[in-house]
Amino acid sequence: MSSSSYSNSPCAACKFLRRKCLPDCIFAPYFPPEEPQKFANVHKIFGASNVSKLLNEVLPHQREDAVNSLAYEAEARMKDPVYGCVGAISVLQRQVIKLQRELDATNADLIRYACSEMPPTSTSHQYGSRRTGGQGGEGSSVDQNSGYYFPSHWNNDGHE
Repeated sequence: MSSSSYSNSPCAACKFLRRKCLPDCIFAPYFPPEEPQKFANVHKIFGASNVSKLLNEVLPHQREDAVNSLAYEAEARMKDPVYGCVGAISVLQRQVIKLQRELDATNADLIRYACSEMPPTSTSHQYGSRRTGGQGGEGSSVDQNSGYYFPSHWNNDGHE
């Protein structure tokens, strides 16, 4: 709790409500005089009486979080009176979905590009077998699990 709000100036809530800020003011710890807009928004959306009741019902160690939530929702309601913070959350969720689709498409493009860079393989050779010449070059192979081509310098298994 800020002692300066009791001795120097009233808290933002008491100043807004034009009343004397008493030492046991429920608003003072959460609405400092330097943040008048925070209380103004909360008051406009929820009302001072409702906020006071809520703070008295909430455990003291939870009050700061409650006020922060009220202030966030009040600010969101000022911007979007219908949906408030739910509207902002929906916009962010749609962005995440869009970006995930873009990432998936980019990964698919990378796989197509990687596959197009591989030299063609002969269907007469069985996957996983060594190739002895032709397009793959001496000692190159195709991985049995992925179908990817690996040049001989990647295969350091001693069978050269």
